[in-house]
Amino acid sequence: MEKNSMLDFKALEKELQAALAVDEKYKRENAAKFRAVAQRVPSYEDFRSIVLASHLKPLERKDKMGGKRTVPWNCHAAQGRTFQEDVAIEISQEEAPFQPRTSAEFYRYWRRHLRSGPERYQALLQLGGPTVGRLFQTDVGFGLLGELLVTLADHVRPADRAAVLGVLHGLAGTGRFPLNLSLLSPTERECCQALFQKLQAMGAPRAGQEVVDGEEQCAEQEQGLLQELWGLYQLC
Repeated sequence: MEKNSMLDFKALEKELQAALAVDEKYKRENAAKFRAVAQRVPSYEDFRSIVLASHLKPLERKDKMGGKRTVPWNCHAAQGRTFQEDVAIEISQEEAPFQPRTSAEFYRYWRRHLRSGPERYQALLQLGGPTVGRLFQTDVGFGLLGELLVTLADHVRPADRAAVLGVLHGLAGTGRFPLNLSLLSPTERECCQALFQKLQAMGAPRAGQEVVDGEEQCAEQEQGLLQELWGLYQLC
């Protein structure tokens, strides 16, 4: 058998581990939601805090003060890498294009490397609606949908109107979308409303502006998609 026809078991193992991590995260957060409902928490913020902290575990006796510490004093030496190698890895990660293959990769990169709003906005436009929909076809994940909508609302520009509509359409087709939409915080819901109002205003023709046939057809298609999204995002 030729070398290029052999299975890449390392890649398969990595993909399997990422899928298991996403599944574990979904089960953990879902259990936290039921637990919060059973506790009859007084507010949405309390409910949200319980779900977001579902990954935390209580300290055991050996983890408390006075226990034996197992953290090495020199993590770089323990990993067998030099400082220069760590810097090179960090630079290569920053320069690499944002092309996650799974929702777990997206979430990890979104948290670790995309620190500013403009960076996150450009990353979403770079991925595009179809890719976003494919990455989160099972579930966007609690809390992430609100972050995505806030990012789009804060940085949307008239030139990006079609691309933003595409991302919104991709998100609307993800699994458990109505449930995730209902769990938006009041602030996130206000940002979502403001985003759609901005998109509506961007599509209005300016006084004295000449529109050619091709542009008019694209504008009509975008407007039709926007009206569809108003309903999907429960803003009608």
